[in-house]
Amino acid sequence: MKNIVVAIDGYSSCGKSTIAKELARHAGYTYVDTGAMYRAVALYLLQNNHPMDSDNLTELLQGIHITFSLQPDGSQHTMLNGEDVEHLIRTLEVGNMASQISPIRQVRQYLVAQQQAMGKQKAIVMDGRDIGTVVFPDAELKLFLTASPQVRAKRRYDELKAKGENPIMEDVLADINDRDYRDSHRAESPLRQAEDAIVVDNSYMTREEQMEHIIHLFTERCATI
Repeated sequence: MKNIVVAIDGYSSCGKSTIAKELARHAGYTYVDTGAMYRAVALYLLQNNHPMDSDNLTELLQGIHITFSLQPDGSQHTMLNGEDVEHLIRTLEVGNMASQISPIRQVRQYLVAQQQAMGKQKAIVMDGRDIGTVVFPDAELKLFLTASPQVRAKRRYDELKAKGENPIMEDVLADINDRDYRDSHRAESPLRQAEDAIVVDNSYMTREEQMEHIIHLFTERCATI
């Protein structure tokens, strides 16, 4: 069976990363969490007190090295300049900052170039906001995930609670709606569904039902290449 590129796009808190990881594991593919890459850049700027509109942003980006480290339990952690920052990049503050910096041309160009280099050998699953439209417009399989804002907010709320945080549901929903608007209306590579993407609305699907459906789509696509 021929190796392909799988591009997964969609709104925040739709489970893109979870789905991409499981599909990559099933297929024996490499998984790249592009959202984590933007979060890592956001964390770097926050930790070093660099404003988003810094005059030397391009130079600053050259000092950021992002890799992924496979853990003994099979999970994948994001490494920022050699430091494991997986837990640090998953906060609301960093997520909000990542959404704000993602439209910046220098940031997108820097990370898109890295992402495209990662996909040259195929056999890759990548998720984000513009994978099927900008990073890999020729990807053999494109998926666009969606769910209602209320369902996504509840998922995010439960995730933060599980991490020991004390979120307020109204704030989480407001953050979801704000990020949706920013992602969809940014001037640089806005979130949109590729014309040839398959839409998967997982609002009322169990994790098992969702993965069964996506694995079927993946297997079917590989068989037709």
